[in-house]
Amino acid sequence: MGLSIFLLLSVLTGLLLLLFKGHSKTHGHLPSGPRPLPFLGNLLQMDRKGLLKSFQQFQKKYGDVFTVYLGSRPIVMLCGPEAIREALVDQAEAFSGRGTIAVVEPVFQGYGVVFANGERWKALRRFSLATLRDFGMGKRSVEERIQEEAQCMVEELRKSQGGLVDPIFLFHSATANIICSIVFGNRFDYKDPQFLRMLDLFYKSFSLISSFSSQVFELFSNILKHFPGSHREIYKNLQEINTFIGHSVEKHRETLDPSSPRDFIDSFLLRMDKDKTDQNTEFHHKNLIMTLLSLFFAGTETTSTTLRYGFLFLLKYPHITERVQKEIEQVIGSHRQPALEDRTKMPYTEAVICEMQRFADLVPIGVPHVVTKDTVFRGFILPKNTEIYPILSTALHDPRHFEKPDTFNPDHFLDANGALRKNVAFMPFSMGKRICLGEGIARAELFLFFTTILQNFSITSPVAPEDIDFTPKEVGFGRVPPVYKICFLPCTMDSGKRNKTLQGH
Repeated sequence: MGLSIFLLLSVLTGLLLLLFKGHSKTHGHLPSGPRPLPFLGNLLQMDRKGLLKSFQQFQKKYGDVFTVYLGSRPIVMLCGPEAIREALVDQAEAFSGRGTIAVVEPVFQGYGVVFANGERWKALRRFSLATLRDFGMGKRSVEERIQEEAQCMVEELRKSQGGLVDPIFLFHSATANIICSIVFGNRFDYKDPQFLRMLDLFYKSFSLISSFSSQVFELFSNILKHFPGSHREIYKNLQEINTFIGHSVEKHRETLDPSSPRDFIDSFLLRMDKDKTDQNTEFHHKNLIMTLLSLFFAGTETTSTTLRYGFLFLLKYPHITERVQKEIEQVIGSHRQPALEDRTKMPYTEAVICEMQRFADLVPIGVPHVVTKDTVFRGFILPKNTEIYPILSTALHDPRHFEKPDTFNPDHFLDANGALRKNVAFMPFSMGKRICLGEGIARAELFLFFTTILQNFSITSPVAPEDIDFTPKEVGFGRVPPVYKICFLPCTMDSGKRNKTLQGH
């Protein structure tokens, strides 16, 4: 009996190996990597701390380009700025396909500007870029919108009267209102219950997408999708947001004036009407909802999370905060609002903002790509639709380009004369044809929100600087900062007196 079971197991194992061997031949000549097992892929070689930690360890052994099997799916990893740039910029067209993230795939299903491919993606991206530009430079420029929102945020912070504040929803509200003003045509009050509900759903969803359970789901989604888990909560959250977006679209449809589009939704509805006889058009309701969800989510979560991380860094390093505030006083003063034209005269502040983005490392694994055709890359043959992960974290922490990659240090972006310098490894928005749509808006928001807050407030924490911990709540496709409390003390005096007040607070 025992011999029969042994023989049966041997035959089954042999068949699995043959199946797997035959399957791998369809994958061209992929880069080497850890040896996978049938079905399990490289699961047994993975670090318990998650995908990013595993990929970083594999990089040390296999170099900057290697293959990892997530379950039965081979995925080519690109590590370091040179490999990422060589693929996403030098061979931009070939690497311009969009891969999937398993936990959000049931919601997007290849629709909307972020997860679309082929002609759908090209049409939606062209339209989105042009429309965002038009409404960002129209009657009220993006700069004016951000300046107005920054003042609303200052007024809200004054209400705290120097007490402890959890900055999550304040930063969420401010950044969401910028994209809302462009996309929906209006901003929301910071106490609006429906608005706060949407922001809470975004925050929870970003945390769940970045969780360990979502990383496990990425390996075995075909099986795990049939069982309860965080993927179902993400689906429920995003569908509730889609319902909110759908109601807004209907209101726009009822009040649409074709001669005077108010915002992104109006412009898309007009394009839908123009293309209504074209059966192949990509301008239809589903692409509108999914594009709005993409813009709303990306336009809210990334910038607000960078601000949250950024102010935590400043609490840890008060000497950096002091130097930024000194530059603000010298260049802007206290009697006018910060403006984008101030950036060129404020190299230290700009260096601090760049270092905030680098060190926060918000999308460490990068959003997945696929190759759009059979592609030769560094001597390897990547068949069409091979999945690619550009591991942005390996560029942002590359010791060849950042002297102290694991330390928050604005000098990474300053030359010997204190002038701002570019760094080829700095790619927080990714690169190439799939670079973040809202990069320009995000950079403007970070500068104007950051400088306006520090122009009006000094910051302090009940936790001593040496005890402040940066350890994230979650690290997966995103990095979620720890929850913390901060005091915003109104500035009513010069920096010398301000620092004495802070020390006594």
